[in-house]
Amino acid sequence: MASGDFCSPGEGMEILQEVCSKQLPPCNLSEEDLLQNPHFSKLLLGLSQHMDESGLSLTLAKEQAQAWKEVRLHKTTWLRSEVLQRVIQELLVDYYVKTQDTNLTSEDKKFHETLEQRLLVTELTRLLGPSRERETPPLLGLEKADLLELMPPSEDFVWMRARLPPEVEEQLKKKCFTLLCYHDPNSDSDSETLKAAKVWKLAEVLVGEKQQCQDAKSQQKEQMVLLEKKSATYSQVLLRCLALLQRLLQEHRLKTQSELDRINAQYLEVKCSAMILKLRMEELKILSDTYTAEKVEVHRLIRDRLEGAIRLQEQDMEKSRQALSTYEVLGEEFDRLVKEYAQLKQATENQRWALREFSKACR
Repeated sequence: MASGDFCSPGEGMEILQEVCSKQLPPCNLSEEDLLQNPHFSKLLLGLSQHMDESGLSLTLAKEQAQAWKEVRLHKTTWLRSEVLQRVIQELLVDYYVKTQDTNLTSEDKKFHETLEQRLLVTELTRLLGPSRERETPPLLGLEKADLLELMPPSEDFVWMRARLPPEVEEQLKKKCFTLLCYHDPNSDSDSETLKAAKVWKLAEVLVGEKQQCQDAKSQQKEQMVLLEKKSATYSQVLLRCLALLQRLLQEHRLKTQSELDRINAQYLEVKCSAMILKLRMEELKILSDTYTAEKVEVHRLIRDRLEGAIRLQEQDMEKSRQALSTYEVLGEEFDRLVKEYAQLKQATENQRWALREFSKACR
């Protein structure tokens, strides 16, 4: 196909999108994909000229239409015979329901009995099959001639067949009225003439409603295709957004992590200092609650006395040291002085220990 057979890029894109939504299987092709693959776009447009809206080729579509026409013809013929068969069976059922009614005439009984007999013999003859030679013996040893002997008299059959059409028409009319009342409950109170007029147009109404349902289904199908396209587009956009968020996290979080760690360290340092100050404050509060001003004054006096005693002991120790240095050459006298010096030193150490403990208690 020549390139001149195609429209402009914008018009061709619109035609291609319409083809993809109606004739070709749903495909998630964006406008960018089609523009990047022009030969593929031409191929899709070329295929669309040989396909109908259902996706079949024109030849197959024509053959399919002809086949469906023959199917509808055979279906109509079968439905006519099936409806007639069921109506006749319902006539017989209604007859047996009305057997308790004493108003039935002899002609009604004769008509229904003749009809039932004719139907039974015909059905049995059909089940028996043709009278040609069979590989298996006939059912119950009966032949077709045996069943034909059970046919009603010909004059009764002719009379019954003449009466049958009005009976069938009456039964069909009841069914049509029942269908009309089911479709339009308000028609139940209408007259028989008005019901007949509505039944005459009921087929057109049902065809119109069927067409509306088909149109609604087609619109639903188009909406589903659009929904699938939008869902695919939404998924692609969502994936791109997630990729952008991931990149932002990887780039900016690494840059700000060190600053964040530094701020956290400063915060923890300040918090630790605050906790230490709080502990010191609690300690001072406990000490202030434990030692009153009077107790502190008494402790000061005791400390002054202990310090005075320590000074006296130190003076005595200094004198003893001087005496020791003077008399160290002496024998027993020197030993006595050494013992005295040791006792004084021990007493001084005891006084110093008591002073340290007292100072700790005062703090």
